[in-house]
Amino acid sequence: MPGAIRRGSAILTVLVSIIECVPNLSEGRRPEVMSALAAAAKVDGVALLDVSSDPDHNRIVLTMAGDDPALQTAVSALIEAAVSTIDLTAHTGVHPRMGAVDVVPFVPLRGTSMEACVTLARKVAQEIAERCSIPSFLYGEAATTPERHRLERIRQASCAQRGGMIAAPDGAPDFGPLTPHPTAGVAAIGARPLLVAYNVELASGGLEAARAIASAVRERDGGLPGVKALGLMLAGRAVPQVSMNLVDLDRTSIRDAYDTVVREAERLGTEVSVSEIVGLAPRKVLAQEDAEHVRLRVGDRLPVLEDRLTEAGLIAAGATL
Repeated sequence: MPGAIRRGSAILTVLVSIIECVPNLSEGRRPEVMSALAAAAKVDGVALLDVSSDPDHNRIVLTMAGDDPALQTAVSALIEAAVSTIDLTAHTGVHPRMGAVDVVPFVPLRGTSMEACVTLARKVAQEIAERCSIPSFLYGEAATTPERHRLERIRQASCAQRGGMIAAPDGAPDFGPLTPHPTAGVAAIGARPLLVAYNVELASGGLEAARAIASAVRERDGGLPGVKALGLMLAGRAVPQVSMNLVDLDRTSIRDAYDTVVREAERLGTEVSVSEIVGLAPRKVLAQEDAEHVRLRVGDRLPVLEDRLTEAGLIAAGATL
């Protein structure tokens, strides 16, 4: 049973079971649309912990937390809002995408299991396929085939938009039609452990330097364990960026990734200017000294997951996940 804590005059529920969801949607330029998407995600029993967006990536990332079925209701409402407001045929941005509702991962945080997140991912994938006619692919721990475990495999092979046919690694989507939605494309719905989306900006060197550093740090090319990386150019600011997902925080921390990018940048005759976290990070990899070390771009508070959960009343102050 959930307990309760008092903050000011309000009684807030402390959840025994907490699942995180981090939808990545293909919109980062229209403030009115992003506001509408955030509003759609606000459902009783679900806390909207963070909203991050970037016009060059043309992408918005929402961090939500709650329990099932409230989280399923919130995510489904968000997806319907995205499908009705985002036209992928008119979308441009440096971040790879295959759908208006591009990626929707569920993450077990406390008092729950990966199996529960897999079940929730499958429910949502089936629901949006039926209600929105979007081909839905299950990935990560929810994948139904080994080929679909890695999100990049689905992204590389899932949707031939111009030809109008799905070309997935092993055939049809898990749910929904065989052809992409005309304006919303396809969606990847999954379950995974915690990761940190982490970007490092370079002072110079252009796209070539960013791509060379990305290759040096990503695990696939012999770099750091559990690191996926892309080299991008943020055209709006003419800034090269190394965009990373740190998917094994016990083996590669934010500091590890930053220090490696710094070394590779120096080798190429450039330097790091600033870094950023997209969304939130667990406290174990983001203390104040870590933020200072990696030149993290922050506002008035660190983007620490446990702090936001406490502010939302979902865990008690000082609690760990």
